[in-house]
Amino acid sequence: MSTIFTKIINREIPAYVISENSKFIAFLDTNPLSIGHTLVVPKKEIDHFFDLDDDFLSEILLFSKKISQAIKKITRCNRVGLSVIGLEVSHAHLHLVPLNKMSDIDFSKKKISLKDSELNDICKKIQSEII
Repeated sequence: MSTIFTKIINREIPAYVISENSKFIAFLDTNPLSIGHTLVVPKKEIDHFFDLDDDFLSEILLFSKKISQAIKKITRCNRVGLSVIGLEVSHAHLHLVPLNKMSDIDFSKKKISLKDSELNDICKKIQSEII
């Protein structure tokens, strides 16, 4: 059964896609912990992140690095945190979360709500900073 991420990859449902290549896609989390919170997902549908082969694990981090640098520029955060949880969607993925304090990456806290126009604007700004 296809996950919501596979449906995004296949463009069956819309997303604020920041970047993609033949192996990975990055898009804004629409229920973010903070502005710029991004999900990076392999296009290969596999449940557990650490079941990805070594080459994929290396490549997803390098793909994420460019995006995290752009997120940092746009959000002016102190750091971009990385989290692998995998409980909410059964498709390997990682979270890139702008951080200014430890509690910014607390997934039990209330998510922020953004309008489509705000998400679109954030997406375009991050895209413009990817090298």
